[in-house]
Amino acid sequence: MTTSLNADLSQPLPQPQTAFDRRLAGMILDPRDLPFLHLILGCLAVASLGVGLFFSGPWVWYLAPLYWAVVFLGFEDRFILMLHCTSHRQLFRPEHRRLNHVIPWVIGPFFGETPETYFVHHMGMHHPENNLADDLSSTMRYRRDRLSHWLHYLFSFLSVGPALLAVYHWRKHNKKMLQRMLAGELSFYAVVAVLLAINWQATLVVFVIPVLLVRTLMMAGNWAQHAFVDASDPANPYKNSLTCINTRYNRRCFNDGYHIHHHVKPRCHWTEYPTEFESNKDEYGRQDAIVFDGIDFFQVWALLMAGQWKSLAKRFVQLPGAPVRDEAAIIAFLQSRVAPIAPSGSAVAQ
Repeated sequence: MTTSLNADLSQPLPQPQTAFDRRLAGMILDPRDLPFLHLILGCLAVASLGVGLFFSGPWVWYLAPLYWAVVFLGFEDRFILMLHCTSHRQLFRPEHRRLNHVIPWVIGPFFGETPETYFVHHMGMHHPENNLADDLSSTMRYRRDRLSHWLHYLFSFLSVGPALLAVYHWRKHNKKMLQRMLAGELSFYAVVAVLLAINWQATLVVFVIPVLLVRTLMMAGNWAQHAFVDASDPANPYKNSLTCINTRYNRRCFNDGYHIHHHVKPRCHWTEYPTEFESNKDEYGRQDAIVFDGIDFFQVWALLMAGQWKSLAKRFVQLPGAPVRDEAAIIAFLQSRVAPIAPSGSAVAQ
């Protein structure tokens, strides 16, 4: 287990440095979100590269690996978390509110996100349901350290996830959410169908394959975020989510690792998460929350799939007020939190 200092606290708050930055900051509701505007400009440049692939002729398959490297290694993680943050907190001021559509509608399709579906799933379903039985992305009924269970989880999401999301909002009488999702999904696939007829190779590279890859990555991330669930209190964010501190991922992706507090207070600004955690460690300890130091959600997912319990235990943070555990006790504790849970909240017999 670890008790190292949290380097996430050293991140400087975003400050406009130039006249151009100050002009950009005047367009948004919170000046701390200035990095999103820089990222939007970078993502638009990448999208222009994607458009260029439609004119690359037979070179498209040679250029595809380079294009994917730029998208997935340079921008994808940051784009997804910008989309996440701006789904919770509107980015642009009312006089520029139309620009709020740029991220989901203009940029999103180039980064594997069909317009509106992320918002409808995350804001309209996942947060209200909080990983419980009615959450379509709930991990509870699965054994969260089994690759076969995760593959079933992934296949279900890829094959029927959008349809089930539409049915969910129809059942809940969420007419606006349903309309947003259908508008985004149908528009995206209509455009893709036209583009496939024009240039199927570039369409696969720029739009189709990224959707499959991004949805796979998002399911791995959500699986890890809600891998360790207390069957006796599955609705408690401190006991159905985890937090990852002191990671490069947090410094790149707007402190996304602080997932516990994100479910406690979804509108908390991304710059405030490290300080919140440090200020409330006693509460995390009292709740016996699971916090890892130096690894992110995707590393947690990989270690779970590989059964590397000792590696997880080494990264486990001993919180003040929580039970003191040696390595064996930490492993037993973590393993107790990955067992399948019935809708009633009881652990499923293995």
